[in-house]
Amino acid sequence: MLDDLFVASGEADEVGAKPTIPFDYLSVVDELHSGRIKVSGEAAAAEYRESGADLAAEFSALLDQARVALADEHPKPEEILPPIDPEAIASELGLGRIAKAADLARLRRDFAFTNHPDRVAPHLRQRAMIRMQVANMLIDDAKKKALAATRRR
Repeated sequence: MLDDLFVASGEADEVGAKPTIPFDYLSVVDELHSGRIKVSGEAAAAEYRESGADLAAEFSALLDQARVALADEHPKPEEILPPIDPEAIASELGLGRIAKAADLARLRRDFAFTNHPDRVAPHLRQRAMIRMQVANMLIDDAKKKALAATRRR
């Protein structure tokens, strides 16, 4: 079976189009390791601060959209709706006690398993979509902070 795959991949190479732009990976690696490309700590910090400001603006825009989208949502009297507030979602995720990127990836999957719009009742799908967006933004921000913390060491 492996031989058949090798033969098939060889035939596909002959039929398929060759890349038109040559790319030498070794020259790129040499350039990166040469020391000619320098990134100052201050430039990286400024980029991080700028991306953080963008994230805050995204949060406020997302919350405004959520309020508009959920304005006509009428819950059943006994039903308690899951929160869309970033602080509530962050505490639900438990982001304060997690610092590793692998743990954050697991946390994202666990949250999606219980809160994904495809896994909730139809009348809660809009709310679930907003919760997933907020959770993804919070987890992405925590990943950035975790990466920045490991780079400082």
